[in-house]
Amino acid sequence: MVSAERDDALRAVEGSLDRPSAARVYDYFLGGNTNYAIDRAFAEKVRERIPLIGEYCKTSRQFLARAVRRCAGELGIRQFVDIGSGLPTAGNVHEVADDARPEHDTRVVYIDNEPIALAHSTLLLADTADPERHTAIAADLLQPDQLWERVRATGLVERDQPVALLVNAVLHFIKDEQDPDGILEFYRGALPSGSVIVLSQMTNENPASDEERQALADLVDYYENTTNPGQLRTSSEFARFFGDWELLDPGLVYAPAWHPDADTLFAAVPSESRVIGGVARKP
Repeated sequence: MVSAERDDALRAVEGSLDRPSAARVYDYFLGGNTNYAIDRAFAEKVRERIPLIGEYCKTSRQFLARAVRRCAGELGIRQFVDIGSGLPTAGNVHEVADDARPEHDTRVVYIDNEPIALAHSTLLLADTADPERHTAIAADLLQPDQLWERVRATGLVERDQPVALLVNAVLHFIKDEQDPDGILEFYRGALPSGSVIVLSQMTNENPASDEERQALADLVDYYENTTNPGQLRTSSEFARFFGDWELLDPGLVYAPAWHPDADTLFAAVPSESRVIGGVARKP
């Protein structure tokens, strides 16, 4: 990274410390170190209402890592586009992909629309990544034409080679009136044959009790008054985002049931995770 870029990133980070950053709050729940007192205070207020929110976030991150590992290893995919990537933290996509492919021939484009997340990514990737194979760019999931144009401009994604498109723990921040159906249809159409799409989000399906049902409703109401309002969905409401692509085994499931390993949280009772996810492949 050139000095000017690093200085700009540092200024953006320093100028954000008067308010919580959604990306840094998520980082805190994951056990990361790229967060500040104002982020931690906000996160703990959320945890008061949803005591297991940290475990839900970790479940989403674990699902992402298992999906990336399978895509890079068993499926041989070498190109990854991570939309809504947030902050680089434990289990970065490029690290997981390189671990699955010792050839270290994978390429990753990280994308976030939050300037602070991009600033942190710019700083952290400079220390942990290969600039010839990994980059972070600013773009918005809700503006698919512009986002995909910027992905192409990186020169890291070959048009005729399969891509793993990752939209992990993001769609619960997109309401139906924002046309997630049309947006996901665009991305599916932009990808070549053999590509996969990895999706997950929080769900309000089958709450264990009326108390949990109300807590999930309160969580949605709470975020309605923030810059990140959203919508929880059931499995049947979420399944449409995969279009007509074939869901890979075991299908759309609670995230801990998707090829769990020894570290998977909620593996004994996946429905307690409140996270659903799946991976689908383009014919």
